[in-house]
Amino acid sequence: MLLSYKTINLPFTHPFTISKGTKTHQPSLLVELEYLGVKGYGEAPAIAYYNIPVEKMVEDLETKRKFVEKFSFQDPERYWHYLHHLFPQNSFLVNALDMAGWDLFGKLRNKQLHQLWGLDLSKAPPTDFTIGIADVDTMVSKMKEKPWPIYKIKVGVEGDVEMVAALRKHTEAVFRVDANAGWTLEQALEKIPQLKELGVEFVEQPLAKDDWEGMKVLYERSPLPLIADEACVKEEDVEKCYGHFHGINIKLTKCSGITVARRMITKARELGMKVMVGCMNESSVGTAAIAQLAPLLDYVDMDGPLLLKEDVATGVTFDQGKIIYTTGNGLGITINEGLFN
Repeated sequence: MLLSYKTINLPFTHPFTISKGTKTHQPSLLVELEYLGVKGYGEAPAIAYYNIPVEKMVEDLETKRKFVEKFSFQDPERYWHYLHHLFPQNSFLVNALDMAGWDLFGKLRNKQLHQLWGLDLSKAPPTDFTIGIADVDTMVSKMKEKPWPIYKIKVGVEGDVEMVAALRKHTEAVFRVDANAGWTLEQALEKIPQLKELGVEFVEQPLAKDDWEGMKVLYERSPLPLIADEACVKEEDVEKCYGHFHGINIKLTKCSGITVARRMITKARELGMKVMVGCMNESSVGTAAIAQLAPLLDYVDMDGPLLLKEDVATGVTFDQGKIIYTTGNGLGITINEGLFN
């Protein structure tokens, strides 16, 4: 197997703000694995508050490049186990390589992954479109720029309920809110009933990721479903979230890839929990990987390419939130010409 990689820094169309801060670009690592003349691609965006920058991914990759390349590739799940032991402290990098392995696997069999898994595309939920925190006029202009049936609104700051109320005056679209762990229990107990009155569908990660006692109280008293994000990073977190959240939001980058995400989905279903897969502002590479899993989900947040000014590939597109799958195999993407030259 031959490995190539490229670091990218894709600009957002608008500055993207959540309760943790603002960014204008999305740094990511793209990997290319070539096996028997076939090339597979994967992506890992760098997220500052998880302390795994692109430079760390590159450093780890170069340190163990020969081991990445020496694997006799046949099964992406076996490859994930190999990578997991090779990079035990870098789930982001494992995700990129796991994704590329699955892309290879599908291409070698001339099928997209959803076809290999026997999934029904008609069951794929529509994606939301994220509105980052800004002044109300700016947020309204973003909605007008992208009319959409479902908006995910970032909250977790002072005056956020009033902000959602102001946005509601301009659309009848479904609202979801994501506090990114920005509230205390007292704030959540006060705000969530008001958000329900504003037509919000669910609340994502209202409290700090380790506030399990607070989440137990909120779980019992919240009039809206609660979806774990920062509290559900690894496979073993699914069971921890049971009885504290009504559902989980899986991020491929955080959990270490498609292989683990599939197991997390299965476990959540066994526990009777709702399942969402969310993006971390990936390009069309990582977004296409999410699309392959979409028919297994209740909710999906895969608007990364819609938020970016530039992209590195073509893949899935959207019609008012509905996922439009392209032809092709593996992830169903086409990398921009010359990207890895």
